[in-house]
Amino acid sequence: MVKVALIGAGKMGISHLSILGAHPDVEVVGVCDTSKMVNDFLSRYCNFNCFTDYKKMVNEVKPDAVVVAVPTKFHYSIIKDLLESKVHIFAEKPFCLTAPQGEELVKLAEKQGKVNQVGYHNKFIGTFGEVKKIVNSGALGQLNHFVAESYGPVVIKAKQETWRSDPSEGGGCLLDYASHVIDLLNDILSPVTAVKGSLLKSIYSKSVEDAVYSLVELSNKLTGVLSVNWSDETYRKMSTSLTVIGTKGKIVSDANELKVFLKEENAYPGYSKGWNVKYITDLTEEVDFYLRGEEYSAQLDYFVKAVEGKVPNTINTFQSAWYTDRAIDLIRKSVK
Repeated sequence: MVKVALIGAGKMGISHLSILGAHPDVEVVGVCDTSKMVNDFLSRYCNFNCFTDYKKMVNEVKPDAVVVAVPTKFHYSIIKDLLESKVHIFAEKPFCLTAPQGEELVKLAEKQGKVNQVGYHNKFIGTFGEVKKIVNSGALGQLNHFVAESYGPVVIKAKQETWRSDPSEGGGCLLDYASHVIDLLNDILSPVTAVKGSLLKSIYSKSVEDAVYSLVELSNKLTGVLSVNWSDETYRKMSTSLTVIGTKGKIVSDANELKVFLKEENAYPGYSKGWNVKYITDLTEEVDFYLRGEEYSAQLDYFVKAVEGKVPNTINTFQSAWYTDRAIDLIRKSVK
């Protein structure tokens, strides 16, 4: 059994705790949260060993791995402490508030040799996994353009101040939602290394942006558009999509549907010339415990397996999350 502790029992923390509690290879040995009410509830009704001080928890329960689900502004200091305690770490996204913070943690994680993963769950969605396979096969020919998008109704009116409206807390569309799209783009195509220009627009928020529009260039010199707006109430919930265009075909995919156009027959196994459509139900692997979506269980299951040495620590590493942090810094600097 892998002994796992959790820091942060908010919305995402409780989700992770539910999945970990049902995992056959995991023993939850501790939960840390600053809320006495949360700790009282979890200790009384769920029989978890609860703490308000994460350092005390780590020293007492000695976990093999720790899941960090606290506000982003605390990631750097907590993750640094945990790496020095030589435990494996799964951290929620985004990785850090700035790229220099993330770069330091990447180097420390490499030095300690511990499994490290960040919660960019899109990589565990079947449609996007299939996009990556098709792109890597060369079936689309020479790639010449992409559009990476995400829209939804997160902030649709002027609202009271919350962490989402505070940039020091990790608030704003760029850090909170565009980071997901950037990370997916980095993984499927190539990391963002230059930004030609950006617009950060406030629609309802006063202190942060509600929309991000950027022209970006990747390390392989491919260029395209990043468009994210969390104040679009024409969507029932946030929806992420990626369009990739090449000389021999085109892909349009979101989390539910994959559409592939191929100019040649037998360009990719299981696909014919012309338009092909597949759905998430065709491409999703089953998980032992379903909560919110298979991808949430799949990412934690991969983390546990990496700790056990059953799979390589190659998906959503601190290094890949730092590429996303770096792209966010580049976007900020490109705003005129």
